[in-house]
Amino acid sequence: MSTGLEIPKMPSTLVIRPVLSDEDFEQLCATNADVALERTREGEIVVNAPAGFGTSDANREIITQLSVWWKTHRRGRVTESSAGFFLPDGSALSPDAAYITAEQAGGLTRDDIDHFLRFAPAFVIELRSKSDELNKVFEKMERWLANGVQLAWLVDPYTHTVYVYEAGNEPRKETGERISGSGPVEGFVLDLNEVWSSYSV
Repeated sequence: MSTGLEIPKMPSTLVIRPVLSDEDFEQLCATNADVALERTREGEIVVNAPAGFGTSDANREIITQLSVWWKTHRRGRVTESSAGFFLPDGSALSPDAAYITAEQAGGLTRDDIDHFLRFAPAFVIELRSKSDELNKVFEKMERWLANGVQLAWLVDPYTHTVYVYEAGNEPRKETGERISGSGPVEGFVLDLNEVWSSYSV
């Protein structure tokens, strides 16, 4: 129930000068663990709002399905939304789900796995939240590809659409009940009906 108070709108981006180094940005994230932070290639800090229940549940479903597929071969690694990646263009992004190949994982050291990884995962999934502006999420998907991601899916539960971004191809839309992976995630099939059911009551 509203109290009638005027709720201030917090900024979605913060500018810190000088621009934080990778080490300082990672420390900022660790110090503010209750807030999901990303960094643009220009050095702006992006403050991401906490997810609603439906989005959180759908994220869980996506991670579960990706993990089940991974367990069929146990090559590479799967991460969820708290994993950060320092990308070649200077940005630091966190996908809702990601897969790194066996080749990528094979080069990791013990120190590497305690920090943000310094490459783009081969495959990422972004799940659109109700507060996400579609054009902003499209920009993020393009950034993933520009930094070396081979395949990226933007899952939009509000239109029951998946936008597929694949290196070397134009983005396309999928509206079926399932979507099948290719390239680094050949054989992975995401059951979208299970994802959409997270938004049902």
